Amino acid sequence: MRTEDFLREIGIERIDQNLKASKKRFPDGAQYRFEVPGIQNPGSMAALVNATDQYGVTVHRVTQTKGIMLLTDEEIEEMVKIAIDARMELFLSVGPRATYDTSASANTPEGARIGYRLRGYENLLYAIEDVKRATTLGVRGIVIYDEGLLWVLNKMRKKGELPKNTHFKVSAHCGHGNPASAKFLEETGADSFNPVRDLQIPMMASIRKSINISLDLHMENPKSSGGFIRHYEAPEIIRNASPVYLKTGGSVAAHHGWETTQSQSTERVRQVFLVQSMIDRYYSEAKISKPGTDDMAIPEI
Repeated sequence: MRTEDFLREIGIERIDQNLKASKKRFPDGAQYRFEVPGIQNPGSMAALVNATDQYGVTVHRVTQTKGIMLLTDEEIEEMVKIAIDARMELFLSVGPRATYDTSASANTPEGARIGYRLRGYENLLYAIEDVKRATTLGVRGIVIYDEGLLWVLNKMRKKGELPKNTHFKVSAHCGHGNPASAKFLEETGADSFNPVRDLQIPMMASIRKSINISLDLHMENPKSSGGFIRHYEAPEIIRNASPVYLKTGGSVAAHHGWETTQSQSTERVRQVFLVQSMIDRYYSEAKISKPGTDDMAIPEI
């Protein structure tokens, strides 16, 4: 007997929240992909790719979260090559961000509302230069923490100042979590949107209804952002919010920007395996993208 049927038999029923399964899909017809955050250097990225073979899972996207400016050209080029060989997206994060500059307030409880946004003309300029350097080296995925920067970069992409196939992903650290904000970001140029981490599934569904770009949704979180794990919810998240990137492996880290070791890269992929197992068990008909589909932000040399 199914567990839901047994619970109903003894008088315990789920409240109908009138959720309707999302009919939206990635361009290849898939409902979900996997993203692993916090891969900060070539060594960790190579270890992650090796671990995907070990566990027999597909990781479609890795994100570096410390900032482009903290990588050398040679490190970026090596990560680009790894991503191309693995047919995987590589997203690098914009620097310098408020917490890196001279702001005293950004690191206080009150000033934390600034998040990782940019302060002043010079830092906006530096951030644009960060993005230009990354795209020149072949990167086609950029993580953005500032709505104004997104607006500028989208204009640059339209005018050919950045490659037309550059993808912009809005970070959860921007603090957006409602359908109107999501629609604003999509219209401003976002290709992928990571809402705040603790949304309930009906909240995710309301955002999905309002936009067509992919949602990047945390299956796990570092201790610094609550440490909660949502493996069991993955099937219903896919059903109600597709197309989604399931952002997995965050529980390995203590905080955003964590310097993931090679062994921790393997542990992050193990977490992907655990989430994939939940999907296979409870929503086996859900369709996952194959590596290297045409719409993915895979680097170019």
